[in-house]
Amino acid sequence: MVSGSDDKVRKPRFLCLHGFRTSAEILKKQIHKWPQSLLDNLDLVFVDAPFPCQGKSDVEGIFDPPYYEWFQFNKEFTLYTNFDECLQYIEDCMIKHGPFDGLLGFSQGAILSAALPGLQEKGVALTKVPKVKFLIIIGGAKFMSPSLNEKAYSPPITCPSLHFLGETDFLRQYSMELIESCVEPVVIHHPKGHTIPRLDDKSVETVMNFIEKIRKCV
Repeated sequence: MVSGSDDKVRKPRFLCLHGFRTSAEILKKQIHKWPQSLLDNLDLVFVDAPFPCQGKSDVEGIFDPPYYEWFQFNKEFTLYTNFDECLQYIEDCMIKHGPFDGLLGFSQGAILSAALPGLQEKGVALTKVPKVKFLIIIGGAKFMSPSLNEKAYSPPITCPSLHFLGETDFLRQYSMELIESCVEPVVIHHPKGHTIPRLDDKSVETVMNFIEKIRKCV
């Protein structure tokens, strides 16, 4: 569990949801590719997903275990197991460590993060915590289940959102569909694949502008 320090101007506080079969500690290391001067403007809290990894992790040999997953799914990504338990767990984390202004997610954590404002709006999830006001989505996508899709993205996601889109990400097409379901998304393109990218000067400026915009609303 990690959080930033207090500041005179309150920093936007984000709950950070890691990728499939990784961990809070791994996401923390991945995010720290970004300049510290940028990270100092956010209050980031990292939590492990509720379920121990139930198969091989793609990060074995790169990052140390333990690894966790948010929920399980079928090959077509249309049926989800332990999904309600996952939503309850995230709400419990928000009650325990919040209040939060936004969600930051990578991969499976990004798919979850992007769906939560809509599910919260419909009263399906996060009914006991303040409204999710901001999103930072890295390598995200939409849920494929028609019933969940309708609840999460219709109407479109209106909260300010920042998206990272990799040129060679295997989820690129699905990330673009998610971006199209957002109102006025800010998009950073990078040349890499399904990863948390390092940021060039232009990208740092874009992220800082996004942070400045949302800081006025916290």
